[in-house]
Amino acid sequence: MAKDSAPTILIVDDTPENLSVLSELLQPHYQVRAANSGRRALQVAASAPRPDLILLDVMMPEMDGYTVLARLRDDPATAAIPVIFVTALDRSSDEERGLALGAVDYISKPIKPALVLARVKIHLDLKAARDWLQDRNAVLEAEVTRRLKENLLIQEVSIRALAHLAEIRDPETGNHLRRTQSYVQVLALHLRTHPRFAAFLNAQNIQALVKSAPLHDIGKVGIPDHILLKPGKLTPEEYAIMQTHSRLGRDAIELAERDTDQPVEFLHLAKDIAHYHHEKWDGSGYPDGLAGEAIPIPARLMALADVFDALISWRVYKAPLPFKQAVEVIREGRGTHFDPAVVDAFLACLDEFKTIAAHHADCEETVSLTKLH
Repeated sequence: MAKDSAPTILIVDDTPENLSVLSELLQPHYQVRAANSGRRALQVAASAPRPDLILLDVMMPEMDGYTVLARLRDDPATAAIPVIFVTALDRSSDEERGLALGAVDYISKPIKPALVLARVKIHLDLKAARDWLQDRNAVLEAEVTRRLKENLLIQEVSIRALAHLAEIRDPETGNHLRRTQSYVQVLALHLRTHPRFAAFLNAQNIQALVKSAPLHDIGKVGIPDHILLKPGKLTPEEYAIMQTHSRLGRDAIELAERDTDQPVEFLHLAKDIAHYHHEKWDGSGYPDGLAGEAIPIPARLMALADVFDALISWRVYKAPLPFKQAVEVIREGRGTHFDPAVVDAFLACLDEFKTIAAHHADCEETVSLTKLH
C-alpha cells in the first residue's frame, strides 16, 4: 500500500514519550498525526486529512479522554471516527465507561506492539467495510430515487396521455386539465386541517388526489361526437347519453385497476372522481343521486373545480362568464350543488384561483375575463 494512500491515525497523549513510541510503531504502515492535549485532538480530528482511527489517552490534564470522546461523538464531522482508548487505567469499570461512551476498543499501558498493530488493523478493516457499505447504500438509494422519479414521470405522462384523449375529443377545453388539477390542489391544501376533511386529506392522499384529477372526464371518450361537440342545447335524450360519461370513466379506470398486481391509490381516487364529480350536495346530481357526506371527498372538490372552470371558459355552447360573476354562481351553489365547506375554501382562495386561471388561460379573452372589476 502506498504511504500517501494509507489510512490516517491520530494519536492523542499528553506524554511526549508515549506519542513517540506509538508514532514509531505505526508510521511504517500508516499516516500518523499527533496531538498532546484533548483540545488539540478535537482540532486535528476535524481537519483534513480526517483520521480513520484515533488512539486516545484517558488521563490528560484540562480535558480527559472521556470528555474528548463525548465531544467527538457530538460533532457530526467526527462522530463516526472509531476511537480506541489507550490508558494505564485497568479497572473493568474504566473500560466499561469508555465502551459505553462509544469507544470501539480499550488497550492497556504499557502497550504490546503486536497487540496494538492487530487491534488497529481490525478496526481499520471494520471502518473500511462500514464505509464501503455506506457508499454502496448511498449509490443504491440514489438509484432507487432516480428510478422512482422516472416511474413517477412515466405515471404522470400516462395519466396526461389518457386525460388528453378526452380533451382531444373536446378540443375547446384547452388547459382545463391543468387548471382543474391546480384548483383541486388549492382546495385540498386549504381543507386539510378542517375537522370534516383532516382524516382524509393527509399528504399522501392529497398527492394522489392531485395526480388523479386530470382523469375526471376520461369517460367522454365514449360519447358520440354529435352529442359531445353539439353547439346548441342538448335534448333530454342527448343529455342522458352525455351523463353516461361518468360511469364510462369509472369503468375504464376500474379495468385499469384490475390489470395491476397490487392496489394503486391514485386509481382508486381517480375512479371516485370520474364517477361522482357530477353529484350534488343536495342529492340532485348524477349518476347515483348521492347527497352530502355520501359523496366521496375527491369528487366534492372536483365538482367545484370543474364547474368553476366551465363557467369562466369558452365552450361550443356558451361564452365565458366574468370571474366575479362565476364566483357568485359558486357562492349561490353553497349547500345545494356544493359542500358548504368546499365553497368556503374556494372563497378563501379566490386570489389563487384567479392566478391559476390567468396562468393557464386558453386565450387572451379568457385572461381578461378573470379580472375582478
